[in-house]
Amino acid sequence: MKIGNLKYRITFQILVATTNENGFDVETWVDHKIVWAAVSNLNGREYFAAAAVQAEKTVKFTVRFFKDITESMRISFDGKQYNITAIDNIKYANKFIEIKAMEVDISG
Repeated sequence: MKIGNLKYRITFQILVATTNENGFDVETWVDHKIVWAAVSNLNGREYFAAAAVQAEKTVKFTVRFFKDITESMRISFDGKQYNITAIDNIKYANKFIEIKAMEVDISG
């Protein structure tokens, strides 16, 4: 992967529980880290594997390596949110991370 391919800004978000003015617990997504990423749709074998489980809205993000990424986070990109389904430290080289994420359906 060439560093020049990382041309999209994505935001990693974490779910934070807070208490509102009425004393109720409220969970909200808060921006955690903004990074440059390469973004692509699944193709070939990956696409058909995702289609087998009706995950056709799956997108692959590639970012530079950082340690504190977890599957409990989500990604905000281009006005849409994506739940992280898989994280792969490519060849365990600690240079790039490949993330597969599925688009969140707003309708619930």
